[in-house]
Amino acid sequence: MSEIKKRFYVVRAISGKEKKVKEYLELEIARLKLEDYIGQILIPTERVFQIRNGKKVSKEKTFLPGYVIVEAALVGEVPHVIKSIPNVIGFLGNEKGGDPAPMRKSEVNRILGKVDELLEKEEEMKIPFVVGESVKVIDGPFNNFTGTIEDINEEKKKLKVMVKIFGRKNLLELNYMQVEKES
Repeated sequence: MSEIKKRFYVVRAISGKEKKVKEYLELEIARLKLEDYIGQILIPTERVFQIRNGKKVSKEKTFLPGYVIVEAALVGEVPHVIKSIPNVIGFLGNEKGGDPAPMRKSEVNRILGKVDELLEKEEEMKIPFVVGESVKVIDGPFNNFTGTIEDINEEKKKLKVMVKIFGRKNLLELNYMQVEKES
């Protein structure tokens, strides 16, 4: 028996249901014993950080909402099995209702590279502060002091905050995690 050649295809799914599509697809592959025809199932995600209630909260976010990447050999019943999965709209192709178009190697590498790069790199944090904003120090020796943001250094994730200590203004350098917005 010759080697089954698999290629990567983009499957359109209902946005927000990508994880369900992946779960259903994995169950169907196991049930119908299609492991030889369907390889990896990817949902490209990225990790983002937000600060909620003064705490750093990590959240996984899909960076291609509504799309699932499937490595498959589209022979026999395989395309039908994939299309019949709940929440699947169909394959991404060159024309509406046409044949599924396989992804170019460069596209696959870019997306796989992006997935790896996102796992490796220091997760991006949305900058929740603006210059001139009033903040409260929640960590360190100046805990409970309030001040005004004078400068923001995005790369180091540091803030310069002007705080009044004993009636005199002092400039403190604090990281994002040491302050919270004044309420």
